[in-house]
Amino acid sequence: MTRTAFGGSELRASLEAHGEAGVVELIDALQAMIREGDLADRVIDLIPLKSHVYRMRLGENGARSVILKGSEPTVAHLGRLVAERWLPALGLGDRCARLVATVPDREGRWFWQVYEDLGEEILARTADRSCVIAATDLVAELHARGRGHALLPEVRHEGKDFGLSFFISNVGDAVRGLEQLDCTTERPPFGMEPLRDRLLERLYPLVADTSRRARALQEADMPDTFLHGDLWRDNVFVTVSRAGASARLIDWDHVGVGPLTYDLSTFLLRFSPSERPWILARYRQALAPAGWRLPPDGELNVLFETAEYARFANRASWAAMAWLHDRADWVPIELAEIARWFESWRPVLAE
Repeated sequence: MTRTAFGGSELRASLEAHGEAGVVELIDALQAMIREGDLADRVIDLIPLKSHVYRMRLGENGARSVILKGSEPTVAHLGRLVAERWLPALGLGDRCARLVATVPDREGRWFWQVYEDLGEEILARTADRSCVIAATDLVAELHARGRGHALLPEVRHEGKDFGLSFFISNVGDAVRGLEQLDCTTERPPFGMEPLRDRLLERLYPLVADTSRRARALQEADMPDTFLHGDLWRDNVFVTVSRAGASARLIDWDHVGVGPLTYDLSTFLLRFSPSERPWILARYRQALAPAGWRLPPDGELNVLFETAEYARFANRASWAAMAWLHDRADWVPIELAEIARWFESWRPVLAE
């Protein structure tokens, strides 16, 4: 934790010690915001939360705070679109952190965004049923309002497409990348070739199984909708008041378009197998007013598996690329982890 007068050299030194870019521009923007009255007081605590993300507390007792998030231009652009265009268009503009400011560095290669601080009440830190219900209802509302929305083409263009093409392209990229590992002039480290072979044994059948998974998606009548893309419990904030529990979502870096099962799979897997049935039942109930009926659990399992296998393949393709292009030393560890994911995979829902 760094405590310093706002705008002082210690703040700059603290951020630069973490390897951050665009620090001068960020400090200048924050000073201007304080002069304009958007932020109060001048003494701060700067608390690292995760890579390129900080909580900045202002005032003698840290009474006010904001979140500083650094990212590449494309990610910052998505964050702005989510907060200022897409969620408001869905009538959900108050269900994310308010974006206070966006600050580019001089070369436009790194952006800082200043968000309101939602606190520390993330869903991962509570087992309270009312909080889980509030989060589940919000996810269902996001999907129901996003289904067939006029802005989906723009979301798909700016964000990601998590439909069947995501599965096909990532499995194909992973196979091609892994197959090239034995064609390099520099042989892979000891143990990496067996890992490659184990992964290819998992991926080859997925290529052959594409048509079955495509039919399952079509028969499930699962139209595209607006997706958060990374629905871990750490990305859900739930506040409890006399009026009840209310949820909001953060970290929209992977926002996109696709079948709701892509989000729902991630969300359900963050809970124990015994909790998933009642959460899914609540999700079904929340979708019902929109006239959206989900297929039976067995069919959902196929779609969930397709989404998860696409994620596994995506990680494998990036790992193969990192070795082929950069000889990254972390690749064997990553491949071993992905192989464990495949081997430990079980259906999301008990049948």
